[in-house]
Amino acid sequence: MFPVKDTIPSREPPIITKFLITVNTMVFIFQALLPKRHLANFIYNFALIPVQLEGNYMTLLTSTFLHGSWLHLLGNMWSLWLYGDNVEDTMGHFRFLIFYLLCGAISGYTHVLFNMNSELPTIGASGAVAGVMGAYFILYPHAKIITLVPTFFFFPLFIPVPAFIFLFYWFLSQVFSGTVNWFIGNMAGGVAWWGHIGGFLAGMLLQNIFKKRKYHAPPPRYPDWARRRR
Repeated sequence: MFPVKDTIPSREPPIITKFLITVNTMVFIFQALLPKRHLANFIYNFALIPVQLEGNYMTLLTSTFLHGSWLHLLGNMWSLWLYGDNVEDTMGHFRFLIFYLLCGAISGYTHVLFNMNSELPTIGASGAVAGVMGAYFILYPHAKIITLVPTFFFFPLFIPVPAFIFLFYWFLSQVFSGTVNWFIGNMAGGVAWWGHIGGFLAGMLLQNIFKKRKYHAPPPRYPDWARRRR
C-alpha cells in the first residue's frame, strides 16, 4: 500500500516543510556531483558513525540531510510532505523546525544506543520524518490516509485508511524489523530501525510541548478523485 494523500487541509503554507525538502534535495544533488573519492570523505565527515559520536555530536543533525539514493530521498521527502504540512500548521513554522531537528537528533542517538560498536555510517532524514509521523499520530487520529492499493489489470484502487491504523501498523513494522535486526545483526540489512522507533516516540511525546495551545484542526476533506470511495 502506498500513501497518496491525507484528508486534513492545512490552513497556512507549509514554509518549513518546503524548506526542508528543498535543502535535502540540494544536498543530495551536491552529493551526486561529487567525485567518488570526495563523496566518500563527505559522507564519512557528516554521517552518523556510532563509534565516533563522542566529540562529534553535530553528526546527529548533519546526517539527517544526507541520503544514499534518489529512492531513499524521495521516500523520505514524500512522507515529510504528506504529514509535515499539518504538523507545521499545529506548531507554527519556527517551532516545527526545532521539533524536526530535535526528533532527528533523538532518532540518531537512539540508533547509537542500539549499535554502539558500529562503524557503519548512518544517513537519512527518516528518523526526523518518523518524529513528524509520531506527532501526526497523536494530533490527527480522526484523519484518513488515502492509500493506493495495487490491483489486477492495473486499475488504481484508492482506499481511505484511518491515520491511527496506518501509522500504528507502520510503527509495529519498525519494532518487528528492529527486533529481528537485534537478534541476527547485519543479516537484517543496513536500516536504522531503532532510530525510526526513537524518532516516532519522540514525536509522540514532544508534540504536546511544541503545538499551539489554541489550535483546532480543520475538518477532514476528501479530494474529488477519492470522494466516491470513502
